[in-house]
Amino acid sequence: MMKDIATPVRTRAILEKYGFSFKKSLGQNFLIEPNILTRIVDHAEVSEKTGVIEIGPGIGALTEQLARRAKKVVAFEIDQRLLPILKETLSPYDNITVIHQDVLEANLQETIATHFHDCEEIMVVANLPYYVTTPIIMKLLEEKLPLKGIVVMLQKEVADRISANPSTKDYGSLSIAVQYYTEAKTVMTVPKTVFVPQPNVDSAIIRLLVRNEPIVHVEDEKFFFEIVRASFAQRRKTLLNNLVHYLPNGKELKPLIEETLEKIMIDGRRRGESLSIEEFAKVSDALSQVVDEK
Repeated sequence: MMKDIATPVRTRAILEKYGFSFKKSLGQNFLIEPNILTRIVDHAEVSEKTGVIEIGPGIGALTEQLARRAKKVVAFEIDQRLLPILKETLSPYDNITVIHQDVLEANLQETIATHFHDCEEIMVVANLPYYVTTPIIMKLLEEKLPLKGIVVMLQKEVADRISANPSTKDYGSLSIAVQYYTEAKTVMTVPKTVFVPQPNVDSAIIRLLVRNEPIVHVEDEKFFFEIVRASFAQRRKTLLNNLVHYLPNGKELKPLIEETLEKIMIDGRRRGESLSIEEFAKVSDALSQVVDEK
């Protein structure tokens, strides 16, 4: 059995050999605790029929754990300095492809068609750079990729927001956007002490299982998310106030918005954070007809 990359001693040796210095701008924090990595792979239920997309492999600590169980791993690494390191650390494995590209600019449908045509399921598993966590997750979901799920490590506070329920301080447009597409669950908290360099905050591992159909049916998806964003624009304002101020033509449509909310029996004096996804769907469908008619 190969020695794990993710031990403090081996990580330090690799970084020293290549004279690697961390770039704050890329949010680089490497895990130095192999047990946590194996638990991430466990939560992702990776097997020999799984194709895995990894984002930000670093020096390959999680990548090797994935490669030991998956059929194939495709890892996107933005930092050119890590390519020679990955070439060496991952050389024992023949089921890994490293792509030097920003995943936000990648054509993932094409990646999947090219690399995973012989895999029965596809998972995204990654220790995400903190500064781009939300755009990456939203790209993966909005592009409606044929994913079974996403298991990622991210800032604990972001994980809390993603898996939050209505009427809690963490619940917001991010909770709704992610839960619309997936079943979201925080499966584990990870202390900051198991990273180099040590981040300022604790992390969490979240598991998102992609739904066959979104949790609610809405007439107009784009408008639904507009309504959600508007409703949380200022958390202390009422639903009605936010909709009037943040929807296009909201001010002139105020009487209609009020009337519509009354019709569907949703109190405009409530705050956005008290509405469930189902209630937002009701508001969106009712208002989309009003706005269309104008």
